[in-house]
Amino acid sequence: MSKILGLDLGTTTIGIAKTDSLGIAAHGVETFRFEVGNFKKAREHVIEICQKEGIKNIALGMPLYASGDESPHAKSCIRFKEDLLKLDPTLHIELIDESYSTIEADEKLKVTGLSYEKRKEIIDEMAAVVILERYLEKFGGR
Repeated sequence: MSKILGLDLGTTTIGIAKTDSLGIAAHGVETFRFEVGNFKKAREHVIEICQKEGIKNIALGMPLYASGDESPHAKSCIRFKEDLLKLDPTLHIELIDESYSTIEADEKLKVTGLSYEKRKEIIDEMAAVVILERYLEKFGGR
């Protein structure tokens, strides 16, 4: 079994989470920041992590409306996936509905008693954890 990466893609950040080596427990790694629209920098960072950690499976958050329709940002996520696969065709990337993942992540963080400022710093990372947990619920540790 190998680690699995979870990603929450924004316009200037990408929240990153990964599983343990058994592919069971998800934990936050970082919130990687990049300039608006510089998805190339974000892709290169993700590929670097995958190569360093030997990761081949990725759960990428897909922003959908409550109706199940794709939001405008969904096209960016689909392109991000396609561009990652161009850089490394051996990756397996699943698009995971990220609806309400940020709200769920914030609720989890509130329970810890963290200040609003600290929660804001790590919210994308925690949203990536939520996305990865949804992947694990759906697919297990593949």
